[in-house]
Amino acid sequence: MSCSSSDFRPSAKVFGENGALEEQKSPKFKKRETEVYVGNLPLDISEEEIRCLLKDFSPLHVHRVQNGCRCFAFVDLGSTQKVALAIQALNGKLFHKRKLYVNSNNRSPKRTPDVTERPQELLISEKASAQGFAGTTACPQLTPKASGEPCETEKSKTSFFAVPMEMRGSFLVLLLRECFRDLGWLATIPSISGEVGLLVTSTVPQTPFFWAMHITETLHQNMQALFSALAEAEERQPYLQDSAVRRGTRGLAEYHLGDYGPAWNRCWVLDRVDSWVVVMFVDFGRSATIPVQSLRTLDSDDFWTIPPLTQPFMLEKGILSSNQVIHRILKGKITGALNLESHILKFEEFE
Repeated sequence: MSCSSSDFRPSAKVFGENGALEEQKSPKFKKRETEVYVGNLPLDISEEEIRCLLKDFSPLHVHRVQNGCRCFAFVDLGSTQKVALAIQALNGKLFHKRKLYVNSNNRSPKRTPDVTERPQELLISEKASAQGFAGTTACPQLTPKASGEPCETEKSKTSFFAVPMEMRGSFLVLLLRECFRDLGWLATIPSISGEVGLLVTSTVPQTPFFWAMHITETLHQNMQALFSALAEAEERQPYLQDSAVRRGTRGLAEYHLGDYGPAWNRCWVLDRVDSWVVVMFVDFGRSATIPVQSLRTLDSDDFWTIPPLTQPFMLEKGILSSNQVIHRILKGKITGALNLESHILKFEEFE
């Protein structure tokens, strides 16, 4: 059985009256404006992992499709605005060494590259420049299981992952300049070493990257001062005027802390589509899509003197499951930093 890169045609195989296996064409899927197409997914990805990939856009339903050596999904996001935001945020993004193809469901999906090309492509990129990529020696490699198919790939001892855009130095420099007017925070990160305790605030699905608070006395003092100030400000700060909400706006919005409920937190507007905005919660390393009218003003520099509470890390071995570690403390040691992104520290958890 060969891997075809031609467009998918829904079909079903059934047993006829004589017991022979016959192929019948299935009715065409009804295209919805609120659905987004996500292509070039790993073959063994689950619907729950796809839902996690689009968690910032509150997916309502995930329909996973596998056709031979191709895997893709149609995800209902509930609104055309969220579809547009998801396309902007995810199209072209590397996900487990694959370039995602994300577009609206009322457009034909683009050709999906053969899965045998992708791992080799990334290994060559890593050898050539290493910029934007990180290697880990014990991360599981997704490999097609179907025997006899030419798309089956060999497992590599070293897996390479693209550094998430929101963790890269270029992105953080822009955030610090526009929000904090100071880049000093980045310079202090490489000085962290030895045994540490990390309070995990966010993970990047299917990668070893995560955001966490480095637990120290200084962090405890900053958290108390910041959250007290924000709690008082919430009652006084007016909601932002629609015309004032644009890319780069500083604001105050509700961040949901799981079982702990919502809390007001500093955020930075990454993009806007109609009545929705994508914001970065700078103290949790988490982006989210929220309504424009839910943003409060927080432009006074007094609220931005305390540097971000969370920072990026990379797990030395394996990957983290968000369901298991979010808002939990990990104990381990810092083993170094990424060569070209020295503000991303490598972390090895104690067994």
